[in-house]
Amino acid sequence: MTNTDFTKGTALDRRGFLTMAGATLAVTGIGKFSMTTAQAGTGFTLSVLHINDMHSRIDEISRFNTNCSPSDAEESNCFGGAARLATAIRERRAALDDAGTAHITLDAGDQSQGTLYYTTYGGRAEVQMMNAIGFDAMTLGNHEFNRGPESLARMLDLAEFPIVSGNVQAAAGSPLDGKIADHLILERGGERIGILGVTTPDTVFLSSPGDDVTFQDDIEHLTEAVARLKAEGVDKILVLSHVGYVRDQQIAAQVDGISAIIGGHSHTLMSNSMDGATAYAGLVESPSGRAVPIMQAFAFSRFLGEVSLEFGDDGAVISASGDTILLDAAFEPAEDIEALIEPLRGPIEELTRRPVAELAAGIDGSRETCRAMECEMGNTVADAMVAEVAHQGIRIALANGGGLRASMGEGTITLGDVLTVLPFQNTLYTLEITGETLIAALEHGVNGVEEGAGRFPQVAGIRFRLNLSVAPNEGRVSEVEVMGADGWAPIDPSATYGLVTNNFMAGGGDGYAMLREGGMSGYDTAIDLAEVLARYLSENEPFAPVIDGRIQQ
Repeated sequence: MTNTDFTKGTALDRRGFLTMAGATLAVTGIGKFSMTTAQAGTGFTLSVLHINDMHSRIDEISRFNTNCSPSDAEESNCFGGAARLATAIRERRAALDDAGTAHITLDAGDQSQGTLYYTTYGGRAEVQMMNAIGFDAMTLGNHEFNRGPESLARMLDLAEFPIVSGNVQAAAGSPLDGKIADHLILERGGERIGILGVTTPDTVFLSSPGDDVTFQDDIEHLTEAVARLKAEGVDKILVLSHVGYVRDQQIAAQVDGISAIIGGHSHTLMSNSMDGATAYAGLVESPSGRAVPIMQAFAFSRFLGEVSLEFGDDGAVISASGDTILLDAAFEPAEDIEALIEPLRGPIEELTRRPVAELAAGIDGSRETCRAMECEMGNTVADAMVAEVAHQGIRIALANGGGLRASMGEGTITLGDVLTVLPFQNTLYTLEITGETLIAALEHGVNGVEEGAGRFPQVAGIRFRLNLSVAPNEGRVSEVEVMGADGWAPIDPSATYGLVTNNFMAGGGDGYAMLREGGMSGYDTAIDLAEVLARYLSENEPFAPVIDGRIQQ
């Protein structure tokens, strides 16, 4: 079944599904959803507090998901951060304790990568915050592997909470051997709650897990693991997943016996009170006809998700209510967490404050645009890459939209802002490829738009038409033209072109195997992309971004 077929046939509209399932749905005035079925319950209710994809946002963030400026702080326009997250979680736990409601606090992965905290401390600062807040479990995101298994092992050694990701298999002798649980069974209110975790198998090419770590198919693993838990008498089963919302829907529809899914990876904004958001929770019909709620809380610590689940005799959720909570100025940052953060700032504050350039206008680097269409940050970064190697006669750049992690606001931007946009320490890489290979790369890049895949191509020195009404791998890309010495000309599949990209993509990252296999005369400049962008913005200030029709839709 294709993703398109799935979206149309199985990920049903919530009201349509609930009518089929004999359930009722309501959305209250404050936005919370409430779902009930006619099935008899056990009287046991569990509240789940959850986050995902924090991406090293230890400090509070701006509306652009970058470090919050002093002016924004003065105007109470800051969000999230570890200290504010701690306050929100503690307040909700206290209220639940007062009400006698069992609760659990979960993280669906990708604490790592995104700010200088990860660059400086390799994930250990993030774990320190989680320890202080008191998480009950975490699954691994693909970015946890960015620095390899040795670095991840040092990060996990500090964790005072279990890590569960049963489809991640570390070979004997691997630094990660014995550090990742296959499953967890937690007791709450006299009931046993099974926790299963899965990490996207795409981690193999999205990150750097090493040769000793393999990833089992997530549905295959969960089918077996759910059966194993049920054989042990555990039927209240939560899946803590880092595979993305589309895949979570497929899991719910294909693996019977899952009570609910707490997800991450796709940064899906779920809310019942914000315009344009996906409804919280997503509801999918299981193979046995039960409602499986799927929750996610966007990213970057901006929201805390909270869902209350009541279970039936067979472990299915028969009643659920909740929503995401915006972590704004209404939540005062916790003083004890701020005290933990303060000494960590010393080594990096001076670096982050260094001015780089003036922007005449903000640069949109949002996930929603840069993984689906031509975007301002994509054009800016691709142009910067071409400018860096123009002396070599290279006119074409190819960047992955998933490598762009933030937007920038108008005014003075700092090195910290640049590093937040390009946090991966990827380096500039030049190579030669045929026109045929370049077309194949573009086609590959646009085939994951429906899932918000990070491989979406941002380009310079090339333009093309994108038709999303065409099925993936059936020719979505057409009218490809390249910039030559005499202007635009149709691409010649048999000709050889100079290309600048990043070392991640040149090595086959994000599935760009055609660059690794078809690239010639490859050269890693060892120049950090963040340095390239900072230099380009500085040399062109006051800088204003452009959208000039490179990707026509």
